[in-house]
Amino acid sequence: MAAPTSVAFDLITDLDRLPTWNDAIERVAKRPESTGKGAEWVVVMHPRRLPPWRSRSRIEELDRQGLRFTYETHTDDGNPSYAKWTWVIVPDGDACKVTVRWDVNPRTFWRKLIAAPMRRRMLAREVPASLHALGTALGSAAHRPRRRGSSAARSAWWSGSCR
Repeated sequence: MAAPTSVAFDLITDLDRLPTWNDAIERVAKRPESTGKGAEWVVVMHPRRLPPWRSRSRIEELDRQGLRFTYETHTDDGNPSYAKWTWVIVPDGDACKVTVRWDVNPRTFWRKLIAAPMRRRMLAREVPASLHALGTALGSAAHRPRRRGSSAARSAWWSGSCR
């Protein structure tokens, strides 16, 4: 992305601006006073073709020096299933590279059977779209995955798993 690492990191960790670059987030319903370890926020998720739901996230790491942001997220209905998200930003000349990884951990029968596989397919579309919007917000046209004929080139920019 054609932005300094600190600018990209500030945008990614600015909870109020999440809906500006993530189309699946309708709005931020609750935000913490500060964004330290353990802070929680709630967003209303509303991906296309699905009813909205509330998602609660808790910060595990927000390292401004190392440019690493890690949090755990789960539906706000008490279900034990969760996802872990990790964002890492590294300098790339005058620009930066943003890598995002998610690991979905379904814990109930229906989440394993239906919700997790469906959400995995949705994230495979949503994450690249969010990175594109993030790059646009940062004024970048050079934020798309580099395609060299394999999906391995894309994994350097985003990756995910669903168990």
